Amino acid sequence: MLARPFANHIHKKIIKDSGQAIATQEAIFQQIIKQAAHTIFGKEHHFADIRSHADFVQAVPVRDYEQMKQYIQMIKEGKQNVLWRGKPIYFAKTSGTTSGIKYIPITKDSIDNHIQTARNALLCYLAETGNNQFVNGKMIFLSGSPELERIADIPTGRLSGIVNHHVPKYLRGNQLPSYETNCIEDWETKLDKIVDETLRQNMTLISGIPPWMQMYFDRIVQRSGKKVKDVFPNFSLMVQGGVNFEPYKAKLFETVGKKIDYIELYPASEGFFAFQDTQNREGMLLNTNSGIYFEFIPVEEVFNPSPRRLNLSQVELGKNYAIIINSNAGLWAYNIGDTVRFVSLHPYRIVVSGRIKHFISAFGEHVIGEEVEWALQQACKHTNVRVTEFTVAPYITQGEGKSYHEWLVEFENEPQDLAAFVEVLDNALRQKNVYYDDLIRGNILQVLKIRLLRKDAFIDYMKSIGKLGGQNKVPRLSNDRNLADALQVYIV
Repeated sequence: MLARPFANHIHKKIIKDSGQAIATQEAIFQQIIKQAAHTIFGKEHHFADIRSHADFVQAVPVRDYEQMKQYIQMIKEGKQNVLWRGKPIYFAKTSGTTSGIKYIPITKDSIDNHIQTARNALLCYLAETGNNQFVNGKMIFLSGSPELERIADIPTGRLSGIVNHHVPKYLRGNQLPSYETNCIEDWETKLDKIVDETLRQNMTLISGIPPWMQMYFDRIVQRSGKKVKDVFPNFSLMVQGGVNFEPYKAKLFETVGKKIDYIELYPASEGFFAFQDTQNREGMLLNTNSGIYFEFIPVEEVFNPSPRRLNLSQVELGKNYAIIINSNAGLWAYNIGDTVRFVSLHPYRIVVSGRIKHFISAFGEHVIGEEVEWALQQACKHTNVRVTEFTVAPYITQGEGKSYHEWLVEFENEPQDLAAFVEVLDNALRQKNVYYDDLIRGNILQVLKIRLLRKDAFIDYMKSIGKLGGQNKVPRLSNDRNLADALQVYIV
């Protein structure tokens, strides 16, 4: 009864906030600098003397987790007022590709960013579409285990497990899977149990990263012998994030048996950065009024000793930026490792274009994730082919012949003419990346090569390294051959 008027109220507030984004960002900047001035980090970096973003850039260098680790260690040893006032109320535990396990602080001030943003995305959808029927059915909020350990008496666990403790009481009766099932660590056992618990329920909303949703839908089809829409006739909304949705969309809709609405989110342990606020425009609305002050580094300058650090008023449409955050969780000039591109400046909407460390530039081409995903979509459209999963790596020849990009691809249906598919794919990538095109034209690189992987190759690989399911994702491209070499055993 209250869903629609509440949604309209929140939606109007979000529209108002988005029109004042630059002023709001400046206010947040001044507020968090003032509040952290008496912390250990704030004193070391002279926060009391900072008056402007330019002052901040001079005082605080960009850091990744490794460079922040000494401050996290202080908190783990029991010190207070290190990065933010007091001590964190949680540590979000996450796996880094280079840092091992990372412990990201969540504070009393920052927890609302994680909780309210997902709510706001649903309320914007409800206000725009008028579809409020999904709130009456069962909803999957997939999470890591909600069981938390304690480090320095701070509850610690996966972000999704932490958030699980904050699901509002009025939704708990509609929430699936059960607490006990969410606590299961083994992914395949957990997935089967989720199917057991949901198969005969009135499922209306299903959330998760696209590869997980595909695995779940496949199990539903296997168990029931029906399309998902026939098992869950009132299923009307998918909520997804974590990876680019486009490569997964066609197969997901085919398995469901119809197109349904979806909402894209951009959450991370470090903060909830953006969400899809409308079904009618590309991109996600940047979360400019939620305790985070954003900076942006042009992607070509990321590895420079002194890159330009732009605030929101200085960004441009269509350019790729590394996203840098400063927040009331106590993260300062923190490089989260993602790249984004603005698709709108009124209001500020972004798409996630890749990972800073996920690129190929073995020959100076600097191909990024957004480019390989777009090229593959073009090739699939032209040849009526669907891809289950893929990754790309450089192949540097040691003897005769030119080097090339090696694509390891698991097809749902293989191309009838693989050579023609390769030609379309290579031309699309050349169209998207001028440096790659120059290398092909100059006979420095030969045309890309595709290695066909057997069915379930990526699932079996992720299982073999203990990273199947949950929020774990396969890197779409790498500048080394570690992943590519590990996948050679799955080549058809």
